[in-house]
Amino acid sequence: MQGKGMIKVTLLRGLAGKPEAHIKAVKSLGLEKVGQSRTLPDTPVVWGNIKKASYLLKVEKVEGG
Repeated sequence: MQGKGMIKVTLLRGLAGKPEAHIKAVKSLGLEKVGQSRTLPDTPVVWGNIKKASYLLKVEKVEGG
């Protein structure tokens, strides 16, 4: 799934009580509040942070753009 393009990442669950490494990974994606979304480049760095806290996030491929 990695490559050129953009992905939309949405925070689905709150960060309270989660491991510190997962909180840092989510915040490094620019997400802080439940329901907040960011459009990010489809890069290995972004995917590394997504994989750390995948159970908290929803990831969608952005077409066009």
